[in-house]
Amino acid sequence: MRIAQTRLSIATAPREIKEITAEVARWVEHQPIAIGLLTVYLPHTSASLLIQENASPDVLRDLDTFLRRLVPEDVALYRHNDEGPDDMPAHIKSALTQTQLTIPVTDGRIQLGVWQGILLLEHRASPHTRSLVLTLVGEDHDHPPADARLRHA
Repeated sequence: MRIAQTRLSIATAPREIKEITAEVARWVEHQPIAIGLLTVYLPHTSASLLIQENASPDVLRDLDTFLRRLVPEDVALYRHNDEGPDDMPAHIKSALTQTQLTIPVTDGRIQLGVWQGILLLEHRASPHTRSLVLTLVGEDHDHPPADARLRHA
């Protein structure tokens, strides 16, 4: 069993939904692990992660519009406004989505569907640099797990 881990820094624009598939895939492809599981973890409370369609920009616009409608920025609605009117809405959006993803890796490549991409959602009204912790656990081609050896035999 091998483990590889890194921390990526991703700059975000205000309220941006940013596709980060290429950055994540590039790191995985440079690891000596052929089959395993990748965990993408975002240690922030005002940003989140999704796996979602990456072909149509309308999907990103519709997600943004829906989240803004669902969780409005209105200081009268929330007690927690320490960092401004976008503070609590950012926390709620993060709670409704995800801060961790698990993605299978086969032949050294992440296994996403044809129309899927990894998205980083910035919920704050100002730019940030977000950290991602990538952890890949698995085996290399020379030492696959027993059931993988049977499958490839």
